[in-house]
Amino acid sequence: MITSSSNSTIKQIRKLRERKERQQTGLFFVEGLRIVGEALASEWPIEYLVYCPFLLNSLFGLQLVENFQSTGGKVLQVSKDVFETISSKEGPQGIAAVLHQRWFEFDKILPQQDEIWVALDSIADPGNLGTILRTNDSAGVKGVVLLDQCTDPYDPTSIRASMGAIFNQILIKADFHQFAYWKKIHSITVIGTSDKAKQDYHFFKYPQRLVLLMGSERHGLQEKYLAICDESVAIPMCGKSDSLNLAVATALCVYEIFNQRRENPFKQEDISNS
Repeated sequence: MITSSSNSTIKQIRKLRERKERQQTGLFFVEGLRIVGEALASEWPIEYLVYCPFLLNSLFGLQLVENFQSTGGKVLQVSKDVFETISSKEGPQGIAAVLHQRWFEFDKILPQQDEIWVALDSIADPGNLGTILRTNDSAGVKGVVLLDQCTDPYDPTSIRASMGAIFNQILIKADFHQFAYWKKIHSITVIGTSDKAKQDYHFFKYPQRLVLLMGSERHGLQEKYLAICDESVAIPMCGKSDSLNLAVATALCVYEIFNQRRENPFKQEDISNS
């Protein structure tokens, strides 16, 4: 059992709070029963689990540790004091993991006929990004393209906001030229969002294969990205506010696309007989 917070491995885990350390190592940190369980269930590449026997009182959590260890996975057992130095929760559950980041190469992504993708231009807030990942997973979006200077999806705030959805999304980093080339060679439709658009997002008919392109929180879509959009849509607003939160705006558009594709689960005869 590791009982010193000065242990080199424990110090490295704490450093993973910093983006520079995550970029250099290609690792990230998660904690909590649900998200560690999601990582294991999705067979995400795990460097090691960390658990504290004095805090972990969940049978499910103990089984996660035992099953991982039985397959040859590395497990670090730490004291309560040590676990609390790496935890960001008020009531830590005593289980965490250090995972490998997973990025996909843009030129190897071949968009299929019915796929929806979301591309984000310079998103800055990790909480927004995590929320978008969660929404995307719920609505069947295939993955996210992070364009230009975006925040880190493996930031602890993003991880928490995603509620494990990050393990079900394809993540790609790209610049403008890579994105424009990918769009061209695959003839994929790009629908941008802009307050200057003349089409209402709700009444627009979305194609079967598309990329929904969203702008940054402060500046919206850059002109160069608007220029390569096949169409652009706007979300109407009637109050005094002049903008929506990016995660909310993305959710509205993503679910509009989702709703246009799905069948109504409530048949008319069911309603009339109720």
